Amino acid sequence: CTYIKDKTCKPALSNAIFSTIAFLLGAVTSVASGFLGMKIATFANARTTLEARKGVGKAFITAFRSGSVMGFLLAANGLFVLYLSINLFKLYYGDDWEGLFEAITGYGLGGSSMALFGRVGGGIYTKAADVGADLVGKVERNIPE
Repeated sequence: CTYIKDKTCKPALSNAIFSTIAFLLGAVTSVASGFLGMKIATFANARTTLEARKGVGKAFITAFRSGSVMGFLLAANGLFVLYLSINLFKLYYGDDWEGLFEAITGYGLGGSSMALFGRVGGGIYTKAADVGADLVGKVERNIPE
């Protein structure tokens, strides 16, 4: 340990293993949050569309409540898994807080990397759909390239 010289720390290999586990937990949590978010957004959009027939006010309330549910659920999902992993890792690390938080930093890295890949993949998918729609429109209207 760097702060207390007479205290024994856990080996670096165990930090690496627990960091890997935390990275995988963060990645799985990020992917699950993305999946749940898209499911909730899809259902919320359909319900908002149906409520829009009755008026803008009811559609706004439905959209606002759906967004609130999605935001709180996804944030709570990430915090709950982080809380569980800290408490499970604490069983091994005990009073070695430095090692524990060194190992748990992988959770944030795993979640961030999956979110980054999802964003890049979504951008590529959106661009491909845009080009496809452009070409279909030109073919249907006989517009030269």
